[in-house]
Parts: sequence; C-alpha cells; structure tokens
Amino acid sequence: MTQKQKKSVPLAERMRPATLDEFVGQEHLTGPGMLLRHMVDCSEPASIILWGPPGTGKTTLAHIIATASGSAFVALSAVTAGVKDVRQVIANAAELQKVQGRRTILFVDEIHRFNKAQQDAFLPHVENGDIILVGATTENPSFEVVSPLLSRTKVLVLNQLCENDIVTILHNALQDAERGLGWLDSEASPEILGIIARYSQGDARVALNTLELSVMLAEINAAGRRCITAESIKNALQKKMLRYDKTGEEHYNLISALHKSLRGSDTDAALYWLARMLAAGEDPLFIARRLIRFASEDIGNADPRALHIALDARDAFHFIGHPEGELALAQAVAYLATAPKSNALYVAWQKATRMVTKTGSLPVPLHIRNAPTALMQDLGYGSGYKYEHNYDEAIVDQDFMPEEIAKEQFYRPSDRGYEKIVGERMQYMAGKKKRT
Repeated sequence: MTQKQKKSVPLAERMRPATLDEFVGQEHLTGPGMLLRHMVDCSEPASIILWGPPGTGKTTLAHIIATASGSAFVALSAVTAGVKDVRQVIANAAELQKVQGRRTILFVDEIHRFNKAQQDAFLPHVENGDIILVGATTENPSFEVVSPLLSRTKVLVLNQLCENDIVTILHNALQDAERGLGWLDSEASPEILGIIARYSQGDARVALNTLELSVMLAEINAAGRRCITAESIKNALQKKMLRYDKTGEEHYNLISALHKSLRGSDTDAALYWLARMLAAGEDPLFIARRLIRFASEDIGNADPRALHIALDARDAFHFIGHPEGELALAQAVAYLATAPKSNALYVAWQKATRMVTKTGSLPVPLHIRNAPTALMQDLGYGSGYKYEHNYDEAIVDQDFMPEEIAKEQFYRPSDRGYEKIVGERMQYMAGKKKRT
C-alpha cells in the first residue's frame, strides 16, 4: 500500500485485524477453547448474531470467520438494503454453493433495523444452509430480532473494550509501518494514548480516528518525529481537554466534589460534577457504585427508595450504555441530591462493627439458639423463647443481644423523611414490649 493509498483509507479500516491473533479484546469469545476460536481454527462457521456496543469488533470478527473458512463474504447494511437485496445475495450464494461448493457468509450490519418481514426472509435459507448469517446489532436481540431467527442463530455478546485494550490497539497502530502510522515516525506516551482511550469510551474506531487526526496535527520536533500531545488531541477532537487522572488526585477530587454536593443537597452542583467526570472519561459504572454507596451512607432509611433509584440507574446504564445511559445517572443524582439526608444507619453500622471488634465472639443467648437435636434441647437451646406471632401485634419483650452488651443501642433514627416514621415505630415497639 502506497503512502497515497494510506491517506485515502481511514486508519481504522487499514488496521482491521485479519486474524484472531491480531484481534484485541473479547477473550471470552476468542480465547482458547471458546466458541469463536473454535469456529475459526476448525473452519466451522455457524450463523450467529454479534451483540455489542459500537467499535468492539463485530464487523472484524465476521471478516475473520469468512477468511478462515474460505467462505465468500457479502456485507449488507440494514439501513440501506431491502428484501430484494437479500434475495439477490441468497440466489448468488446458492449458485456459488452449487458450482464451486463454496459457502457464503452474509454479514448484516445493524440487523435490528430490518422489520419482521425482512428478517423472516432469512429463515429458510439459514435453516437449509444456503447462507451463513452473521448479524451485528447494538440493540438487545431479544427485543429487536424475531424469535424464529433467534432460534436458528447463536447470540454472542461483545463487551465494551476496556482502556487497556484501546491503548494496545493505538500502540499497534503507531508501530505498524505497513498498515498503520509507523511510516510517519510518530510517538505518544502511554499517558497520551490513555487520554484518547478514555475519550473513545470503548470504541476502537473512534480511538483510531482520533489518533490519526492527532498525528496529522502534531508538531514535528527537532529529531523529525511527530510527538502527539494533549494539545494535538484537543485540536483533533475540537473540544477542550479536561484535566483528569483516573488514578491520581483529580480523580479523587472530582468524586469528592460529587459526593459532597449530593450530601449538601445542591442538585445543580452535583449534576455539574457528574458531567465533568463523564466528559473526562470516568467509568460510568464507577460513578454508579459511588451513588449506591451514597444512598446508604448519607440517606439510608430517611428515603429507602434512594437505594432502588441508584441501583436502577446502574442497571439502566449497563443496559443501554453511552450516551443515552448517562441520563439515568443524572436522574439518580438529582433524586439523591433532593432526598432527605440521614447518616444514622452509617453511624449504627460503624458502632456495631466496632463492638464486634471490641468484644469478640460473645455467646448467643440460649433462648434464641437453634435446637435441632435432643442433646441441644437438653442443654437448654431454645428454652424460654417466645414466638412473636403468638402475641398481640407480634411484639413481646425478650432479649436478643448477648448479656454483656444487652443495653447497647446502635441505631438512632433521625427525625427526617421516612426515618422519622422508623423512629416512631421503634419507640412504639419498645413501649409495647414493656407492657407485655
């Protein structure tokens, strides 16, 4: 490939892996003994649907499977193709099979965009082997692909590429003089490649496009090398480079700012710090984990719904990803910021754990021990236990703590939100027990 040709073909296309050994990521599918590895090594392709975020290798894997099996490869996009195109491909595939004994792999990108009738057109031809269908989708096939087609294919889930995977892909592109950017004598530190990786959000295609532009915009130093800097990345992205280090001080500064803004019930500030972290490339699931922690630590039973909201936001982002899933995190942040606050549960838990450390393994009182054998019953296990459901309102006075710490109280609910009701309920039950 000449330098002129290299300039006309995008880097992401030039660097497309030709074999599984070149492929980065998705080890759960491509590793030794895994399904895709078996299909490629044994030249035994099967109809599959590849489900995963953009830029994770769906098209590349289809190419690799076709090449390894010696099959013809035909690609269609569900955005532009129709049933007529599908029928023509199938007719050609049948002829090729009849004349040359060669199989055809039909790769359908964004297969979820085909309607039911269009998807149904594949069914008999997948079943009788006229074509080997490889569909690619970013949407959940359970909702977007018809059941008969799902039953005739195997759904393989591709994960979003991690930062290390993206950095490896970028490094390979910089070093490869034949297909990559090695002929430009360019260089970038691991930290710089990490910046590109974070901005790509797991999309290898976006990362390679950004790298290519960054190299073209990089200044040539005295040694004649193109050195990629944060400034050249900024020019390539046409956006301000936010200062951030996922493992350094700024990482902890921003998450602290988010946490304290939530605790201070400042919704606008909390949304701002959330936006800052996402724009800088923070892992959204890390943010979701901190929101879940906040829901228990700083809200607790003042609003028990807060924990559900935080968990739902995590699940929503995990399900739909960037950028749509970011709104679910924003919804959770706004809810947590405006919820009543109480650290009573957090304080109670701290007291309980300290008491365990201080007092060690105190014996369980005999009357609340389990007594599954006659010997245990003879020793007094379970003796004197009062079964609450036999008493009015299922409340009766009896001790459950070890005798040495019987008077300790760990949980003292606040008078805010639902926790006020919890406190009133605790007081009522205490009074009721005294009267029994």
